[in-house]
Amino acid sequence: MINIAVLGYGTVGSGVVEVIRTNQESINKKAGQDINIKYVLDLREFPGDPVMDILVHDYNVILNDPEVEIVAEVMGGVNPAYDFVKAALEKGKSVCTSNKELVEKHGAELLKIAKEHNRNFLFEASVGGGIPIIRPLNQSLTADEITEITGILNGTTNYILTKMCQEGLAFDTVLKEAQDLGYAERNPEADVEGFDACRKIAILASLAFGKDVDYENIYTEGITKITDVDFKYANSIGCAVKLFGKAKKVDDKFYAYVAPVMVNSTHPLYSVNGVFNGILVNGNVLGDVMFYGSGAGKLPTASAVVSDIVDAVKHLNTNVIIQWSSKKLEITDIKLSSKKFFVRVSGQAEDRLAQIEEAFGKVQVIKVAELTDEFAFITSELTEAAFEEAASKVDGIITRIRIED
Repeated sequence: MINIAVLGYGTVGSGVVEVIRTNQESINKKAGQDINIKYVLDLREFPGDPVMDILVHDYNVILNDPEVEIVAEVMGGVNPAYDFVKAALEKGKSVCTSNKELVEKHGAELLKIAKEHNRNFLFEASVGGGIPIIRPLNQSLTADEITEITGILNGTTNYILTKMCQEGLAFDTVLKEAQDLGYAERNPEADVEGFDACRKIAILASLAFGKDVDYENIYTEGITKITDVDFKYANSIGCAVKLFGKAKKVDDKFYAYVAPVMVNSTHPLYSVNGVFNGILVNGNVLGDVMFYGSGAGKLPTASAVVSDIVDAVKHLNTNVIIQWSSKKLEITDIKLSSKKFFVRVSGQAEDRLAQIEEAFGKVQVIKVAELTDEFAFITSELTEAAFEEAASKVDGIITRIRIED
């Protein structure tokens, strides 16, 4: 029998307990041993909940119990999670976590400590909720050199953009609805400003390229400036607007960003709607591989944590090698990357086109009949720096959205 401890009895922690107890027999068979939840750590009490029989409030009880082989950290945040996880690994306990902040900030260090103690630090649930992506990157796609990862990595923003697209609603209206349904936090900043997706693409880039990517070096733009008018144009040309996290290798340069993008119906991520996530991985041999599923939520995330627990049981005294060096990966300035741009501008196309094409070169004009005091255009492919220079020469630009083919 393998004893485990669960740190945190919130949404994900209670889900981990529920998944193990619901599927105990099949999980034990897959693990090859019986898994027993010996402790749950939380500062709160849960009267009437069976977890009270195993609830502890002092982490040292878990840390100093030699019978606990695996710790599932699902508290969230960096402190005290980092201290707890580091101490557990140094005590010879494997750790499984759903904590993207912890993994992004300390992943390379904690992997090194796990290797030194012949234990494992596993974090499948930190990106994509229930979607298996970490393990495939580390084990299934090893024959390929990963050249690009593009993901819809945040269910909250994807839900908001989907509703705006399909129902023509304003951002603030859909945000309130998402909050009422529990899809968005009362303070939604981490989601709508792109910070959550940024941490996740930093983790994926670190794994794909083997060096540490600091999320603070990734250009990040949220969805708060996207309006229902933008979707009028997008719908008129058969496009959708999504929040992408992207990491890409071009020759010897590495680019990464999080930003709203416009995609047409031929893009593999075009149909990823609602609270679902989709992750597109390109390898130089295999080509494109796509991962799709529930990107968040109690049971999908808990399922991913439990899959790591099973993996940790299978490799109890064997370190699973994960290539993630502590050396920093240099991210190239986004201004040097190239793409097309969708641009809204005030006025009439007939009056403005000469000035626009003098700055941008030949463009594709888009008009929506009900919008009489503005129009839009799509540029040819140009660098971000070149776009900024051209845009400085054109009056009345309302907004711009990057385009992904």
